[in-house]
Amino acid sequence: MTVGLPFIIFVILLALAFDYTNGMHDAANSISTIVSTRVLSPRLAVVWAAFFNFVAFLAFGTGVATTIGHGMIDVSTVTPTVIFAGLIGAIAWNLITWYFGLPSSSSHALIGGYAGAAIVKGGFGVIIPSGWTLTLAFIALAPLIGLVLGFAMKLLTSWIIYWRGQSPGAVDRWSRVTQLFSAAAYSLGHGGNDAQKTMGITTGLLFSAGLISEFKVPLWVVLTAHAAIAIGTLSGGWRIVKTMGQRITKLRPVDGFCAETSSAASIFLATHMGVPVSTTHVITGAISGVGSANRLSAVRWSVTTRIVWAWIFTIPAAALIASLVYLLARLALPA
Repeated sequence: MTVGLPFIIFVILLALAFDYTNGMHDAANSISTIVSTRVLSPRLAVVWAAFFNFVAFLAFGTGVATTIGHGMIDVSTVTPTVIFAGLIGAIAWNLITWYFGLPSSSSHALIGGYAGAAIVKGGFGVIIPSGWTLTLAFIALAPLIGLVLGFAMKLLTSWIIYWRGQSPGAVDRWSRVTQLFSAAAYSLGHGGNDAQKTMGITTGLLFSAGLISEFKVPLWVVLTAHAAIAIGTLSGGWRIVKTMGQRITKLRPVDGFCAETSSAASIFLATHMGVPVSTTHVITGAISGVGSANRLSAVRWSVTTRIVWAWIFTIPAAALIASLVYLLARLALPA
């Protein structure tokens, strides 16, 4: 028994729905700093971020998509039902954390859901350990890299301001302009890394269904994935904007510039390496690093700790949901 084309189309639409929730969920990461510093209004900020989410396909390849779709799970054991269950697990966890205003990782929700459904079908042997090494390492490394770079960027910027003897008014004026570019760079990195995860899942679906003969991401998959994440960003994630932009630490335009620039550099590096990094982890670490450079007490570490707990639970929670969905789906659909 094999699934028909209508089900394949449905799962592709579901993958795009996940991409939409990814954009909605992670819109907060892209716009929280620039909104909280009042450089742009929320409406203009989401348009700015969505535009760069979409055009990111012009700047990045498909290394992350290959890692997600071909390098983490034995693709020969993957079926459309596995991908369906994995996507439901990821979307469910995205919506749960969105409801509670927690900036968890959409990326890790996706790989957790994908792995959970695949393990139920084929056992732990379906996992490709080499494909998980960097991804799991970056769960810890991403926020640390963001924190260190954010801290260093703020120190360097503060030293330059002191050396040039600039007044607070002058710093505010130029940092408002530069934050437009740093926010654009961050959104470019977010779109370039996160949209590729849906590309990888969709391409894996097409390959497992025999609709393509080799694992190569089609152009239409690239364009629809970027369009979906951009539309999701346009919808905004206002609950998480408040957490990211206001509750971790108080941000000024110069702080937003330092946090976004540091985050963009980290994400560009991970995307170049083909690692599906969590943009949420990076920006949270960078904001905390910038706040720490001002003074340690400026960071509300209790909020940061709550966010970290959401990170820890993301992969196993999404995997558990996807496992249950797969078991139920198997009763009505092919395994």
